[in-house]
Amino acid sequence: MSTFTIFLILIILVAFLLIVVVMVQNPKGGGLSSSFGGGGTQQLGGVKKTTDFLDKSTWALATLLLALILISNFAIPGSGGNTESKIISGDDTNTSAPVAPMSTPAQAEDTATPADSSK
Repeated sequence: MSTFTIFLILIILVAFLLIVVVMVQNPKGGGLSSSFGGGGTQQLGGVKKTTDFLDKSTWALATLLLALILISNFAIPGSGGNTESKIISGDDTNTSAPVAPMSTPAQAEDTATPADSSK
C-alpha cells in the first residue's frame, strides 16, 4: 500500500468522523448535549461537559483533516518528476522523421502543367 493510499484512507476516516460530530451538535443548544439531563442541575459528565467535548473534538478533527490534506500533497504519485520544459532546457530528444510541409492551394495552381496554361 502506498503512502498516498494511507493518507487517503485517513482523510476519509477523519472527514466522516467530523461529519458525525457536527451532525450530533445542535446550534440552538440541543443535540446530544440536551439529551443528557438538560434541566437546571449540572451532572458529572452532563450537558456542559458534553458540549465542551463536542466543541473540542470538532476543532481537533478539523485541524487534523487540514494537516493530513497538506501533508498528503508530498505523497501524491508523480509529483516529484521533472517539470522543466524541454524547449527551455534545449533537450531535443525528438527522434521522429521530419514531415514535409503541405502545399497550399496557391502553390498547387503555380505548379500547373503547361497543357493547362494554354487555355
